[in-house]
Amino acid sequence: MTEFRLARPGDAAALQPLVHRAYRGDSARGGWTHEADLLDGQRIDAADLESLIADPTHAVIVAEASGAAVGCVQVSDRGQGLAYLGMLTVDPALQRSGLGRALIDEAERVARNQFGADRMEMTVIVQRAELIDWYVRRGYALTGERRPFPATDPRFGLPKRNDLEFVVLGRTL
Repeated sequence: MTEFRLARPGDAAALQPLVHRAYRGDSARGGWTHEADLLDGQRIDAADLESLIADPTHAVIVAEASGAAVGCVQVSDRGQGLAYLGMLTVDPALQRSGLGRALIDEAERVARNQFGADRMEMTVIVQRAELIDWYVRRGYALTGERRPFPATDPRFGLPKRNDLEFVVLGRTL
């Protein structure tokens, strides 16, 4: 059985490799949500993840099964009733199991209860059409807004192409 909890100080050491494994490199290819064809490098480093965990304007939710982290998601309070969903991570071996959907549900619950949010937004790399379609089936809609990808900041990865940008999706909670 999967249980959810808020990340605690010290969890970054276990979560960072999970996030990397789900998004980057050959291990990510075991799932369908990876960015391995678009980016090299890290998705997030342990220090940045630890900062998110310590910051009260963010919540990192951990999904655990048999005492091991199998997924996580970040929710950020953007103020004025808006929350941001990011870093949705599911172990590649467990993708297509419903865990991603359950993590979104938990993230939306935390956004409402902890941050008082009535709206949620996220950004997805425009080239990830299958993932965008999945979020649309979860009730998110394209807003028409696009945002630049931080291509010159290696903390977010090393682009394999020069046309990366984000689309913004949102929904009412």
